[in-house]
Amino acid sequence: MREIILGTAGHVDHGKTSFIRALTGVDTDRLKEEKQRGITIVLGFAHLDLPCGHRLGIIDVPGHEKFIRNMVAGAAGMDLVAFIIAADEGIMPQTKEHFDICRLLGVQDGLIILTKKDMVEPDWLEMVEEEVREYFSDSFLEDAPVLAVSSTTGEGIDQVISELDNKVKAIQFQEEFGPFRLAVDRVFTMKGFGTVITGTSLSGRIEVGAEVMAYPRSINARIRGIQVHGKDVELVEAGHRTAINLQGIEKDDIQRGDVIASPGSMIVTTLLDCSLTYLDTRNKNLKNRTRVRVHIGTREIFGTVLLMRSDEVAPGEETDVQILLQEPVVAWPGDRYVLRSYSPVTTIGGGVVFNVAPPKRKRATSEIQAHNAEIFSLFRQEDPAGTILHILKESGYKGLTGAELHARMGIFGKKMTKLLQQPISAGDITVVDSESRRMLAAPVMTRLQEQILAYLQTFHKDNPLKETAAKEELRSQLKPLVDAKLFQYALNGLEKKSKIEQSGAEVKLAGYSITLQVDEQDMQERISELYLTAGLTPPNLKDVLAEFTDFKEQQIMQIISLLLQKEILIKITESLYYHQQVITKLHNQLEAFLLKEREIAPPQFKDLTGLTRKFSIPLLEYFDKIKLTIRVGDKRQLRKR
Repeated sequence: MREIILGTAGHVDHGKTSFIRALTGVDTDRLKEEKQRGITIVLGFAHLDLPCGHRLGIIDVPGHEKFIRNMVAGAAGMDLVAFIIAADEGIMPQTKEHFDICRLLGVQDGLIILTKKDMVEPDWLEMVEEEVREYFSDSFLEDAPVLAVSSTTGEGIDQVISELDNKVKAIQFQEEFGPFRLAVDRVFTMKGFGTVITGTSLSGRIEVGAEVMAYPRSINARIRGIQVHGKDVELVEAGHRTAINLQGIEKDDIQRGDVIASPGSMIVTTLLDCSLTYLDTRNKNLKNRTRVRVHIGTREIFGTVLLMRSDEVAPGEETDVQILLQEPVVAWPGDRYVLRSYSPVTTIGGGVVFNVAPPKRKRATSEIQAHNAEIFSLFRQEDPAGTILHILKESGYKGLTGAELHARMGIFGKKMTKLLQQPISAGDITVVDSESRRMLAAPVMTRLQEQILAYLQTFHKDNPLKETAAKEELRSQLKPLVDAKLFQYALNGLEKKSKIEQSGAEVKLAGYSITLQVDEQDMQERISELYLTAGLTPPNLKDVLAEFTDFKEQQIMQIISLLLQKEILIKITESLYYHQQVITKLHNQLEAFLLKEREIAPPQFKDLTGLTRKFSIPLLEYFDKIKLTIRVGDKRQLRKR
C-alpha cells in the first residue's frame, strides 16, 4: 500500500526533532555533530503506525538557514507537513522561508504544531496561536488544526496522532503504476553489501532483482535488496521511504540528487520549460539571465533563468521561463522546483516543470513572444493530448519513439495508449515505425512530403530528358537530412495519394513523361542506330560525343541516359554501351554454347564472338553480373536456375 510521507518544517531550534521523538520514540539526529550542537544537519527519518492501519513515513528536516538545501531535498517528497513553531518565539525567519518552500513545492495539506507548550503561559500561547492563524491565512494551511504540544511531557501528542489519523483516512489512495522513480538523498556503502542509496519512492513499484538506471549518468545496476524502515521487503511502491542495495555500481558513481529509475524512463536534459512564481517577499525585480541555485528533487544545481515574457519580473508575479542548467538533470513534467539566489543565498521563487527537453526559445520579436505565450498557455491548461502534439511538432523530422514520448510526458501504460488512440486514428500523429513506435506530428510529415514534391518539380524542370530522379540524390537535398526509413515512408505515402511513382531506386512525379523536341528525337534515333550498326564493337563514348557537334555534351549525355532508361542501350562499363538487340543476340548465342559445351574460357569466347580482349572481358563480366553465367576458376558456366 502507498505510504504517506509527513515532513517537518520550521525555524531552527523550534523542536522538530524533539517532536518526532515524542511522536514516534525515534531520535532522528544520528550524527555525532548533531547531538553535540543540538540541531539537525542532515535529513532524519522515522515512521508512525496510525490507528487506521496506515504507516506514516516521517522526514525530519534541518531548520538552520545553512542547511536549507537539505530541507528542500526532504520537502520534495512530502504529502503532509507538520509545521513546527515554538510557542516561546512564534514566527521566525526560517518559519517564513520553510513556508515559502512548502508552497513552491506544492505541499497541499498539513497541521501546525506549537511546541514547548510547557514553557509559556496560557495567555502567551493564545497570542501566538492568533499570530500563527493570521500568518497562514489565505494559504494551504489556513484551515489546518493548530495543536499545542510539549515534547518533554508528551502533552498534546495523542491529539496530533488523532488528527494525522483523520487526515490519512480521508486521502483517496491511488495505486502508482508506471516506471519506478526514487530521488536519492543519501549514498553510502555497507561492508558485505556494497552500494546503498536511500530516498522517497516517487512513482511506480520495483522488486528485488530488477534492473534500474542511475540518472543523469545513465549507469545500469541491479537491485540486490530493499528495505523499508529497516525491514527487508521484496517489493516497494510509491510513497515509501526506501533503502536500496545496488549491485553493479560503485558508490562514487552515484551522488545525492541523482534519480534511480526504470531504464529508459527519464530524459537527461540541461534545459527546462517552467512556470515561475517570484516570491512577493522579494524587495527587487528578477532580471533576465539571473544566475540562481535550482533545487529539483534532491538535487541542487546552478542555473540561469531565461524570462520568456519580459526583461524583468516584479515580486509576486508568475511568469514563463526557461531554466538553463549548468549540469544535466532528469525530471518529468509536473515536477516542482525551488529557486534560491546565487549570493546571498535565500529562497526567491519556484514553480512547475512543463517540458523536460524543449528547444532553446528566442524572444527577439513580439511575434515570437506571442508564440511562446501560446506554448506556455498550452502547458498551463494541463492538456496532455495537446502537449503531445506540440512536442512532436517541435521534434521535427526526428520525431519521438514510444519510449521517448513516455519519458517526455511522464505518462505510461494504458493512460498513454488512450491518449494516443484518437490523434493517431484522426491522422494528427503518424506512426512511422511500428516496431519502435516512432511518431511524427502530421504537419511535420506534410512538410516533408511537400519538400519531396517541390524537389521533383524542380528536378523535372531542370532535367527534361531524365524521366526519374535517384532517391538517394533526392534525400541528400532535403533540409534537414532525414533518415532512409522516414524518407521511404514519406515516399510510400505520396505514392498512395498518386502524387509520385516509384521504380526501384528511382522516383518521379506521377504521370510525368519525357517530351522530346524534334532535334532531340532525331538525335535519339541516330545514336540508337549508331550502336545497333556497330554491333559487338560499339564506338567509344568520346567518339559518340564527337559525332554530334551541334549539341552540348550535357544534351547528348541526357539522350544517352534516356536510352539507358528505356533499355534501348545497355551499360556494360562507364564508357562502353551496347544496343539491346545486340546484347540479346549475344546472350542467346552464349547460352546455346554453354548448354552444349557446359563451359567456356575467355579464348573460346573470343573465338565465338571474334572480339578482342578490350570487349570480351567486360562482356563476360556483364553476363556474370546479370547471373547468366558464373565464374569457376578461369572459365564460365551457366548459373543453375
